[in-house]
Amino acid sequence: MSREVLIRYERCTGCRSCELACAVAHSESKTLFGAIGEARRPLKRIFVHQAGPKKVPLNCRHCGDAPCLDACIAGAMYRTKEGVVTNESGERPCVGCWMCVMVCPYGVIRSEVKEKLAVKCDRNCLDAAGVPACVRSCPTGALVYESIDQFGEQKRKEFLHRAVGDL
Repeated sequence: MSREVLIRYERCTGCRSCELACAVAHSESKTLFGAIGEARRPLKRIFVHQAGPKKVPLNCRHCGDAPCLDACIAGAMYRTKEGVVTNESGERPCVGCWMCVMVCPYGVIRSEVKEKLAVKCDRNCLDAAGVPACVRSCPTGALVYESIDQFGEQKRKEFLHRAVGDL
């Protein structure tokens, strides 16, 4: 079963470590100090927002029925065999029409106007263990990388522990 970046909203403190780690992972140098001095500023692909009293990290959900795939007039957006929706290093270049930006229900595709490139989570940030940079950097465990079933099972166990104590 494939793994996804999933969010435990109650754990997010809004520290933005995930945003920084994402940008660094997508830099040429792959280091914080190196990324700061790069001519082409690395871009984050995850966004932390305030939603009432909660902090909410948002990232691409790589939707099963991804609207950005259908909206891409250039055919630059595609799904990899791993299920990642991306436009990075595809056969057809992004033309900067921003249709994908307009149809993304989560608002997590950003426009890089100078390069005419739609920028979104591409999961090109996995470490040797196969964990994305945003998840690896989260100090509170608000971001997890596991299957939907594993995530659901863990949530059920947490609920039961709160409801009835140790089992």
